[in-house]
Amino acid sequence: MERLIVVLPGDGIGPEVTTAAVTVLKRVARRHRLSLVFETLPFGGAAIDADGEPLPAPVLARCRAADAILMGAVGGPKWAKVPVAIRPEAGLLALRRELGLYANLRPVRPHPALLDLSPVRRERVEGTDLVVVRELTGGIYFGARTRTADRATDECAYTVDEIQRVTRTAANLARARKRRLVSVDKANVLETSRLWRETVSALMAREYPDVAVEHLLVDAMAMYLISRPRDFDVVLTENLFGDILTDETAALTGSLGMMPSASLGDDGPGLYEPIHGSAPDIAGRGIANPYGTILSAAMLLRHSLGAESAAREIEQAVDVAITAGVLTPDLGGTARTAEATVAVLDALGQPETLAA
Repeated sequence: MERLIVVLPGDGIGPEVTTAAVTVLKRVARRHRLSLVFETLPFGGAAIDADGEPLPAPVLARCRAADAILMGAVGGPKWAKVPVAIRPEAGLLALRRELGLYANLRPVRPHPALLDLSPVRRERVEGTDLVVVRELTGGIYFGARTRTADRATDECAYTVDEIQRVTRTAANLARARKRRLVSVDKANVLETSRLWRETVSALMAREYPDVAVEHLLVDAMAMYLISRPRDFDVVLTENLFGDILTDETAALTGSLGMMPSASLGDDGPGLYEPIHGSAPDIAGRGIANPYGTILSAAMLLRHSLGAESAAREIEQAVDVAITAGVLTPDLGGTARTAEATVAVLDALGQPETLAA
């Protein structure tokens, strides 16, 4: 059965890193007899240039029809003066909302060969293996906004249903891992956080009594992610806090370029992308780090296509490439995007060598 993968390269280095990931997916698909069809469409700033809006209706329609979506990055100074409602980032928010992608999974597993790139001491980082589950379609990013000459507001709102569904995603993940969940909020100040904490506590006690739950304030969590990251397994948080904390965890991995993500809903396609930005300063130079996008492709295979063995092969191949010292400039090396991609392909072996 053919599976449709919509590719949204986006802006800046997006086309470069998605090309790398698609190349790897094609190799793995042949090895595992997966029938993948790729369709590349404009999105973000590229779509604004072509169609006047970041998420054209035909692109959204094809995304709805897809089995999974692979995205690069959006935005850049070129579109800084575009009205806020149609900026590249608005297209991304709209895509998440329209597809109901409320749970964002961001794994953090620093590679042993990159530990010295972290500003955090090796002994603190080594052995870290956690996943942040970020609520993605509620909170301040989707609330009502006002603006006058001397005042602005951004509403942060959550419902019990929104909190419960992302909590179940995090709890199911925790149950499959070490059965430990940390929920992050600001319940000492914010009413939305008090609802968040109460809802998480009640649901976990009722439906997941086998999973240990801890509640931490976001400012404390920001400190603990650096001082004791190995103590965490699954971290659940609302939209804004999750955005900030997961960028902080890039300090543990040595580079934003190493971090993949998956955005999932109850049904329909998942969206897979690295968490880094479009990096317009290095776009077109062939030196972007493709590993985060390639690892996002592995998550695509795991979560949307159920191809666990193929996903693990990609992750292991990236590990091999990094261990061999094939490092792009953000990782302290001199490898180009194409060289890093070839290193992953070499580690995968020949496409005709079918996996057992």
